[in-house]
Amino acid sequence: METWDVRALAIEPHQPQVLRSDAETRAIALVLPAGEELQEHQVHEHAYLIVLEGTIELSGGGRTERGGPGFLSHFEPAERHAVRATEDARLLLLLAPWPGEGHPSRAH
Repeated sequence: METWDVRALAIEPHQPQVLRSDAETRAIALVLPAGEELQEHQVHEHAYLIVLEGTIELSGGGRTERGGPGFLSHFEPAERHAVRATEDARLLLLLAPWPGEGHPSRAH
């Protein structure tokens, strides 16, 4: 068993911390300061984004959603989206399966 208190981890902005990575899933904790953004992007995996602290605004597919602690969002592989912190935010990102189809680390 492995456990983490993600709210207590010393995570610096712009320095995501990979908590675990295996053949199925990657778990990443990150801090996004107020006003900063993960500009529109996509990943090869299903992405689950959980807000642990602060408030964020998500945009993608012509929609905008706002969420605080406990907010959970899911993105399909290759679904384009952006994340902006409206307050300092601590986030948990789960990617599965890891690495996804088409990820550069996968052998072709």
